[in-house]
Amino acid sequence: MQRLVILGGGESGVGTAILGKKKGYEVFVSDFGKIKENYKDVLNQYEIKWEDETHTEDLILSANIVMKSPGIPEKAPIVKKLVEKGIPVISEIEFAAKYTSAKTIGITGSNGKTTTTMLTYHLLKSGGLNVGLAGNVGKSFAWQVAEENFDCYVLELSSFQLDGIIDYKPEIAIITNISPDHLDRYDYKYENYIASKFRITMNQTEDDFLIFDADDEAISEWLKQNKTKAKLVPFSLSKQFEFGAFIKQDTMNILINEEELEMKIVDISLEGNHNLKNAMAATSVAQLMKIRKETIRESLSNFQGVEHRLEKVLKIQNVQYINDSKATNVNATFFALDSMTVPTVWIVGGVDKGNDYSELMPLVREKVKAIICLGIDNKKIIDAFRDVVDMMVEVDNMRDAVITAKHLTEKGDAVLLSPACASFDLFQNYEDRGNQFKAAVKNL
Repeated sequence: MQRLVILGGGESGVGTAILGKKKGYEVFVSDFGKIKENYKDVLNQYEIKWEDETHTEDLILSANIVMKSPGIPEKAPIVKKLVEKGIPVISEIEFAAKYTSAKTIGITGSNGKTTTTMLTYHLLKSGGLNVGLAGNVGKSFAWQVAEENFDCYVLELSSFQLDGIIDYKPEIAIITNISPDHLDRYDYKYENYIASKFRITMNQTEDDFLIFDADDEAISEWLKQNKTKAKLVPFSLSKQFEFGAFIKQDTMNILINEEELEMKIVDISLEGNHNLKNAMAATSVAQLMKIRKETIRESLSNFQGVEHRLEKVLKIQNVQYINDSKATNVNATFFALDSMTVPTVWIVGGVDKGNDYSELMPLVREKVKAIICLGIDNKKIIDAFRDVVDMMVEVDNMRDAVITAKHLTEKGDAVLLSPACASFDLFQNYEDRGNQFKAAVKNL
C-alpha cells in the first residue's frame, strides 16, 4: 500500500487526505501548527491518522509521496529532508488532477486572479455548464474530486501551488499579470517568481490555450525568451488583435475561433481598467467554452464583485468607506489608488513582503490627503511617504484606524483600506482584517 503523507491540516490538506483514502492510500496528516476542530472531526470521521503541533520525522520520512500545503515554504526543515531523500513533494492540484477527467481552467497572476476566477465561474455556470470552483477559493479541489462529479473546474492557482506541480496542465490557462510579490519565498529574485507563474503553461499542448495580458512587461518578456506549445490568446487595453480580446473606443471586443463578441464597457458591472482586463480574460474562456453570447453579456452586466476587493462599505456624512483588504501587495494597492477619484485617507500596513513603495509615489501625491499606518512595524511606510503627505498617524487596531480616518475626512472624501501588506501581524487573515474594518465603519 502506498503511503501518502500530508503536511498541513487545513482545507487543501484535509481534502487531499479524503481523496487519498478513497483511492486506497495509507494516509497520515501532520501539521506543525494546530489543526482546527472541524477539520479534526472530518479526519476522525474518515479514520485518517493525524498529528498537530509537531512533525514526527519517522512517520513523515516513510512516505512514498507527500502533499505539502501551499503555505509551507520549500525551506522548511522537514521539506528539505524529504527532498534529500528523493521523496516527491507535490501540491494538492497535482495530486487531485490525476483522479479527474474534468477540464480545468487554471488562473494565476499577482492580482486580479480572484475576481477573474469568480467571474469565469459565474460565466460558465450561467451558461449551464456543470462546473466546480476550487484552488485558492471555495472548497478544496481534491475534496471535490473525491465527492463531486463536475465536468470542468475553474481553479485559482497561486505560485506556491504551481511550484508543486509536475504533470498537471490546465486546458485553458490565464495569467492576469505579474508584479513583484512573495519575493521572500523566491530568494528575493523576481525572475524566480515569474518562472513560477509560467509553470501553469509548462505541460500545455497545441490543443490548449494560454490567455494573457499583452500589456504586461514581465509576461511579454518571458514569452519573447521562452516557448509554450499552447495557443496564445492575448488581451489588451491598447493593442488590437485578430485572435484575442481588446478595447476599441467604448467597446470590449473578443475575437476567438472566427467568433466575435462585442459589449459596451458601460454595460459591464465591474468598474476600472484592471477589471476590464479581468472581464476580457474571463470572457475569452467563455468564448472558448462556447457559451452563448447573450448569456455572456447578461452575466457580465449582473456580476457582483469579490468581497474585500474595492468593496464599497458605507457612505457616512458623504464620505465613502472602501474595503480593499484583499490588496496584500503593492500592485493591488496601485490599482485601488488609481481608481480613486476624490481626496483619500489611506489605511495601509501589515507584514511587508519585500515591498517597494516607490511606484505608488505619484498616486499618493495626487490622491492621498492622509495616511494611517496600521501595523506593528510601520517604519518602511513612514520613511517612504513622510515627505509626501501632510498627515501620518500610527495605530495598532482597526477601531482606532477607522475613528482616526473619520476625524481626518471632510465631505466628499473617501477612506480606503488597501494595506499593500499581509495581515498576520494584527489579524488572522485578510478576510478578518476586512471584516473588522466593515464592523468598525458600521459602528461609527
